Formats: sequence, C-alpha cells, structure tokens
Amino acid sequence: MSEKSKLLWRCRRGVKELDVVFTNFVESSYDDLSENHKALFSELLDIEDPVILSYMLNQTKPENREMAELVEKIRQNV
Repeated sequence: MSEKSKLLWRCRRGVKELDVVFTNFVESSYDDLSENHKALFSELLDIEDPVILSYMLNQTKPENREMAELVEKIRQNV
C-alpha cells in the first residue's frame, strides 16, 4: 500500500464532512506540501474529530503556528 493510500485511509473520519475535506485536500494539494507540512498533516489526523472540526469551522486555532498555517491551507482548499 502506498503512502498516499495509507493517508487516504486515515482521512476516513467519524464526521463525513471531514472525510470529504481531507480526501479532497490529499488528492489535490498534498503532493505540493513541504515535508514539514506533510508531517504536520499526519499529526493533524491524530487529533480527535471535534477538535479538528472546530479548526475547520474557524472556531478555534491550533496553538502551533505551523499547524495553524496548514489548517488554513486545508480550509482554503474547500
């Protein structure tokens, strides 16, 4: 299984909207990310869905500046 296939599997969430957002992001923009942002994306997928959803809805922001930048890239991709 390729790295991208594994990543797409991890994008399957308990919240359907996150499935769609993450899958679209991986398919359209993941390859263009820096290695650091790719690692951060993997870390983002380890966060619980309610927290990620609050990030995507711009209700809260990650404390880590680089994670906040990545979340904004994902939000702009929608």
